[in-house]
Amino acid sequence: MKNSVLIARYGWVMATLVIFSWLLFLSFNFSRVLDFSNPLHWVWMLVQTHLFTGLFITAHDAMHGTVSPKAGVNTWIGRIALALFALNSWKKLLPKHHEHHSYVATAEDPDYGPPAFWSWYFKFVKTYVSWWQILGMAVLFNIAKLWVSEANLIFYYVVPSILSTLQLFYFGTYLPHKGEHDKDNLHKARTMPKNHLLAFISCYFFGYHYEHHDKPGIPSWLLYRTKTS
Repeated sequence: MKNSVLIARYGWVMATLVIFSWLLFLSFNFSRVLDFSNPLHWVWMLVQTHLFTGLFITAHDAMHGTVSPKAGVNTWIGRIALALFALNSWKKLLPKHHEHHSYVATAEDPDYGPPAFWSWYFKFVKTYVSWWQILGMAVLFNIAKLWVSEANLIFYYVVPSILSTLQLFYFGTYLPHKGEHDKDNLHKARTMPKNHLLAFISCYFFGYHYEHHDKPGIPSWLLYRTKTS
């Protein structure tokens, strides 16, 4: 079946699946009694981190119009996914992401930064996180404390949201774009070796990054189809 047909039929289904999985798992984690000595709680926290990453990847797919052939569906799913991911702004992220594709690994690329990992990461965060966003999250955190324990909020929302930014940055920006690139590398992007299981666990196939830049009209969940080696 052609990719365009799959996107039309299942793009919004995949996006909805990620969003509702995040909501259901978060509700489940908020209702449990947190026990740091139980290793399963740490596993659930890492799963929640992966689902946070999925929210952003879903919004990213929407930015490329690959959630649905209908522009309005892409916009609203992208807005919802970004809002759940710590009140991120669709209006701000959409043009910046397309600037990244247009000026990849240059001074005009908003995702590009200093060669050192942490310096680059903090520049990356500073580009996309605003003070109003932090204030809004603080307000929501204090409202949520009326129903959810503070420990659960921190362990299952705050920590996973921060860890997912590291996951997204490391696999989706730092590894693919760091250092020098060959002259024939048109997209100035590397790609991880073909391993679909590892690619999904690490960042929803986003480690196949050269393939993404080469075919930005392919959603994350179909990127494995573009991988040849």
